[in-house]
Amino acid sequence: MPVEGRACLLEAPGDPAVVRDIFIDDPGPDEVLVRIVASGVCHTDLTVKNLNGSGMPFPIVLGHEGAGIVEKAGSNVSSLTAGDPVVLAYRAPCESCPACRRGDPRRCYMALRPGPRIHRKSDGAVCSQVLRCGTFSTHTVVHAKAAIKMPAEMPLDRACLIACGVITGVGASMNTTPVFPGSRVAVIGCGGVGLSVIQGAKLCMASQIIGIDINPVKLGWAKDFGATHVVDASKTDPVAEVRKLTDDGWDGGVEFAFEATGIPTCTEQAIKMLSYGGTATTIGFPAQHDSVNLNLGDFSTGVYWNKAGLRVSHCGDALPSHDFPLMAQLYLQGKLDLDSMVTRKIGLDDVEAAFHEMETGDVIRSVIVF
Repeated sequence: MPVEGRACLLEAPGDPAVVRDIFIDDPGPDEVLVRIVASGVCHTDLTVKNLNGSGMPFPIVLGHEGAGIVEKAGSNVSSLTAGDPVVLAYRAPCESCPACRRGDPRRCYMALRPGPRIHRKSDGAVCSQVLRCGTFSTHTVVHAKAAIKMPAEMPLDRACLIACGVITGVGASMNTTPVFPGSRVAVIGCGGVGLSVIQGAKLCMASQIIGIDINPVKLGWAKDFGATHVVDASKTDPVAEVRKLTDDGWDGGVEFAFEATGIPTCTEQAIKMLSYGGTATTIGFPAQHDSVNLNLGDFSTGVYWNKAGLRVSHCGDALPSHDFPLMAQLYLQGKLDLDSMVTRKIGLDDVEAAFHEMETGDVIRSVIVF
């Protein structure tokens, strides 16, 4: 029997996000209905808005960084029951693509998705769900394997951050490009994802972690979350400064550089910061026609002579069934700081204001609490 609720929707290109009444169908055989308790406001949701839906049919339920309580489980679901606390994953492996078939689900090409279960109440229109989740909503339906059970003692207004920003950053440094103990790390962009990279590098026991940004507030955050050094890129050449800070008699540089801005120039800078044989990892969401220019022949920083590597991280190449419970345990053990990442708690009606503050203010995460 359908459940009634409310959701924050994009209804047309260029329109602001608005809250509307919705109804949600029962979950299909392999799906679960989840009552959302908390959802982080991630920059990807703002990007979807700014890109006029990013190709999804309107209306669109925003949100993908959510946690809640299972209310109904489909007929084929045995791993979850009503009352289970869960974090929603937008990359549950499909089990069918070439990567999954060769036993590499972290590189899954696709992801399991629910059927069209959410409808706008006023006209019955089927709603798209951002990244197969749609968590700016009192309720949503996801594939059961995308609902990852949490420990009972895990606060859901912290757990929701694991779904995207935290696992993207920590996962980049643990999964995509594993940082080894004693290594030197540079992180370009010290927002929520960059701060999570810093936390991941610290967990991996990097000896030197350099946070780079143009915002002094974010540089302060970087220090709070574990950066050993910071560089204000508005006042100095970040490449030169990083190479100076890491000078070891071998021309300096870091073994690992992570770009968490989506700005092409920052990817170029990350590569130039590398020591010999180092790896740069790009995490930020680029625009369709973005490109980078790479020097091959410079003896110190050129890709060829410096034997530089470049990797791309999508959601920290997470395997949610394994990584989400690990993040929860690290939090409960006091090794992963999620508390300090919640800048403020807001209501569902405050999403548009939160988007504006994300663009203009000093905020790590606004969290919608239902």
